[in-house]
Amino acid sequence: DKGEFSMTRRLQFKVDLIHGPIFQSLLFFAIPLFFSNVFQQLYNTVDTMIVGHALGDLSLAAIGSCAAIYDLLIGFALGIGNGLAIVTARSYGANDTELLKKSVAASIVIGLLTSLVLTVGAEVILMPLLKMLDTPPEIIAEAFSYISVITRFTLVMFAYNLCAGLLRAIGNSFMPLVFLVLSSCLNIGLDLFFITQLHMGVGGAAVATVIAQGISVVLCLIYILKKAPVLIPQRRHFKIERGIYAEMLGQGLSMGFMGSIVAAGSVVLQYGINNLGTLVIAGHTAARKLFMFFNMPFSAMAMAISTFVSQNRGADQRTRILKAMRCAVLYDIAMAAGVTVILLLFAPALVQLISGSQEAVVLNNGALYLRVVGPFYAVLGVLLETRYALQGLGAKMIPLVSSVIELLGKIVFAFVFIPRFQYLAVIFCEPVIWCLMTAQLIYAYAAHPYIRGEKGKAELSV
Repeated sequence: DKGEFSMTRRLQFKVDLIHGPIFQSLLFFAIPLFFSNVFQQLYNTVDTMIVGHALGDLSLAAIGSCAAIYDLLIGFALGIGNGLAIVTARSYGANDTELLKKSVAASIVIGLLTSLVLTVGAEVILMPLLKMLDTPPEIIAEAFSYISVITRFTLVMFAYNLCAGLLRAIGNSFMPLVFLVLSSCLNIGLDLFFITQLHMGVGGAAVATVIAQGISVVLCLIYILKKAPVLIPQRRHFKIERGIYAEMLGQGLSMGFMGSIVAAGSVVLQYGINNLGTLVIAGHTAARKLFMFFNMPFSAMAMAISTFVSQNRGADQRTRILKAMRCAVLYDIAMAAGVTVILLLFAPALVQLISGSQEAVVLNNGALYLRVVGPFYAVLGVLLETRYALQGLGAKMIPLVSSVIELLGKIVFAFVFIPRFQYLAVIFCEPVIWCLMTAQLIYAYAAHPYIRGEKGKAELSV
């Protein structure tokens, strides 16, 4: 066991989050996460660009109309994967090989069962949900052909996320990026082939996404088998122990439900957007793709904070956690200022690049959305980092409360403000909600017993 830990700690590209310089370690760990997010987003954005340019505004709207459903179904599985990896990171920080391997084994079991349930459930609810969201009749068939392929392969999405999460838990955020770059390039080639040569429509984009992510899963598994033996459980580690499964399920389901509640809010918001017409949907779809790209520096730092806090919580390094959070806030402010300037100058051109549209409604609405949201990236960054820090500390319910705030806020906007103020209400919906959520999370973080110094090292036995 000690040999496996020693080998893993000597892995190339590993960042020492427990002993290294705080901001430098965070930044070096976050940079591969940022590029991983970029290439992960390329799966969907390249689909959007090729569909928009090759198939037109209606097909672009079809993908946009089911984006919230994708987030709802897949977000739950991905949230569970991230939650499970937090427990592994804590075990790694505590230098507990046996507990680490048990956490990996439990992650595999829980992940397989969760993926199966989501896949079966999606087959039943997809079309009724599209109809319930008032998806325009002229695009509902295309929307279903895209989202149904994605959800039938939930296991592939979950498997990559879990493998990447486990590597990040032991400090390696670089290799998942390498595998993702390779599979993203494959995705682009398959998109072009399936859509422009085989004329498979938006369904071809979904098939390309699944195949490319499957390749990244295979590459991750090969690397773990050869270079990260500490992550390989043996048969005895699969023995179900009530304590560890309770902890793993609690942490995993907490993040899973958080992701699904957030996505449920997006589904409700999409209901309001779908009633504004296909051109508005197309403009919002392009703007959201760009929003996700510019959010990547913030989400990458939040993911780095998650692993940093988890490892340092396991090693009982409270002071490092406090300093890391202060560094992250300053980072958010600086990054948000840069993003705001870029969006003020180039938003219309960027929307046109993504959508391929010449329609004024598409371009103007998309650009306005980005310009208003730009300054609020600083708030969103603090929100994400505080939420992930609380999860790294072991808090399960507090992040769920913030997700409920988001869901309730989106319900109010969808049924009260959007009918009255149209797309302008869509633009201001999330910034207003982010401010409320951030206030709640900062209070919860400051009041946490470990942060206040009222608790010593937590028991890592789960």
